[in-house]
Amino acid sequence: MTTVTISLPESLKEFVEGQVRTKGYGNVSEYFRGLLREAQEREADQHLEKLLLEALDDPRPDIEITPEYWAQKRYSILARLAERKRKSEAP
Repeated sequence: MTTVTISLPESLKEFVEGQVRTKGYGNVSEYFRGLLREAQEREADQHLEKLLLEALDDPRPDIEITPEYWAQKRYSILARLAERKRKSEAP
């Protein structure tokens, strides 16, 4: 695991320490990892929303838009994203 060092003003340091104490984090590193995971999830959700909106512009007018259609579209997009991530993490 890589180590990252950051500098915080005292007020933010106290805030982070309070979050660790009151939110059940084991230590400061766990707290920051949680924040970063949440940011990754938000970004992935935004990307997915963009792809879904682009799908609305699909020129195929004969498709009935149903909950099943959206479920399949979401599955397809998530599969593509997972494949891209797998390829980007490959050695």
